[in-house]
Amino acid sequence: MTRPRPARRPPLDADAEAVGRRLRALRTERGVSLSALARTAGVGKATVSALENGTRNPTLETLYAITAQLGVPLAAVLAGPADAPTVRGAAVVATLLESFTDTDASYELYRLRVNPGGEQVSPAHRPGVTEHVTVFAGVLRAGPVDAPQTAAAGGHLRWTSDVPHGYAALGDEEVAASLLVRYPRS
Repeated sequence: MTRPRPARRPPLDADAEAVGRRLRALRTERGVSLSALARTAGVGKATVSALENGTRNPTLETLYAITAQLGVPLAAVLAGPADAPTVRGAAVVATLLESFTDTDASYELYRLRVNPGGEQVSPAHRPGVTEHVTVFAGVLRAGPVDAPQTAAAGGHLRWTSDVPHGYAALGDEEVAASLLVRYPRS
């Protein structure tokens, strides 16, 4: 009698291992234990471990929760802009186009797609972080969870994102937008 073979797991995203290496390096540079990071980020210890080992694909929500606790921008754990890394969340697909710094702040520029029918909620960033969204197609509701704003194609939204904030496409059309996240220097 032969046993059925276990189903093969789908291949991981190419960036999962690189993201894991960066997460582990940032955590150890800061002297934070895996347990402490998991606890403060509100993410399971097994999830953080699997991310660091590159055996689990990170979601946008999880990466934001972890990087917020490490005090770094999301781009710190993603591959360089030449690789155009993409992360997915409950409703958002974000592709890092560029990250850059000046004397006052660091910036991340993303191409966003917000799928209709869902809502993306991101955890609070550190104090002073702002988000700037320009909508190219569709209608977007975004901003602080308790005070969202709405913009249609051609519109722009801005908010301080040191509180939980969300993104949702209103109607049946996917939203196409750009997101600029500004992280002030500490």
